[in-house]
Amino acid sequence: QLQLVESGGGLVTPGGSLRLSCAASGRTLKNYAIGWFRQAPGKEREGVSYISSSGGITYYADSVKGRFTISRDNAKNTVYVQMNSLKPEDTAVYYCAARDTQWPGRIWPPVLSDYKSWGQGTQVTVSS
Repeated sequence: QLQLVESGGGLVTPGGSLRLSCAASGRTLKNYAIGWFRQAPGKEREGVSYISSSGGITYYADSVKGRFTISRDNAKNTVYVQMNSLKPEDTAVYYCAARDTQWPGRIWPPVLSDYKSWGQGTQVTVSS
């Protein structure tokens, strides 16, 4: 069974940067596309970014486009999201999740129920 663990969250001032990691165990990550999601208090979970299993296809939410960069290292079984120019509205719990590459249907905007394995989340707080 695929297990995902996020790390790298924390408190950062506006304009700062963080890099989140999503480490996989149990199965090889190369068979899965990965999505990053976030959920702020009182709001629905939303898709932030997506990367295909090979890394060749990426998508971003309009709110983070140009500031966030998703990448993956299949040899390390890890996916990353580099977050620059952070804003207070980026404050949320960030989750990574895996989508089987064989799963049909729309890739972006993401359908949360298509993601079968989720990490526990890591808190990102952007505040002065």
